[in-house]
Amino acid sequence: MSDTGGVYVREARASDSAALSRICLLTGDAGQSAEHLHEFGELIGLMYAEPYVHLPAGFGFVMVDPSKSDAVVGYILGTADTRLFEQQASESWFPEVQRRYPYPPRHPQDPDRPLRPADERYIRTIHNPPRASDMQIAFSPAHLHIDILPEYQRQGWGGRLMARAVEYLKERGLDRVWLGLDPRNENAKKFYLKLGFENLEGAPDGVMGLEF
Repeated sequence: MSDTGGVYVREARASDSAALSRICLLTGDAGQSAEHLHEFGELIGLMYAEPYVHLPAGFGFVMVDPSKSDAVVGYILGTADTRLFEQQASESWFPEVQRRYPYPPRHPQDPDRPLRPADERYIRTIHNPPRASDMQIAFSPAHLHIDILPEYQRQGWGGRLMARAVEYLKERGLDRVWLGLDPRNENAKKFYLKLGFENLEGAPDGVMGLEF
């Protein structure tokens, strides 16, 4: 467990779901809040955050601030086996989410009401979840997501979370990991480059890998 200014890191758990989803939304527009883009703000977290604390192949660590009633204020989430995680998500996670947000995309409460473009895009994605390329898997079976609320950024927490995730992956015999970022998010790219990540040749734009 790490401790700096009262904030500490612990393992993520299923009960953190709502907090993870909220952080995902508040950082979901190239590092800025995506609240203005969504009517159904949970969609982004249902895709990119919550599955990691519900599926056996997922793992995660969260930052907790005791001064804010033990609020979760940042996270690193991932899997040591992306293909297994994708299979579990397809079988055990997305079917329920798809029932909540049917296809073709329509407003869940009022079919005659238009969806916001971002909501429609995420509903389409939830019905056709992306799969990692074979090139990404060849580099490493493991991948990560990291998000920290703006007021906790630039204080060294990203490095601490990454170190904890790397420790977890090393314990499982891995020596590489990759992640994806919004190519518009220049601050995130600078952060990952500082940690030693490099662009992966032949991978989709925004995919970066780390050897450790």
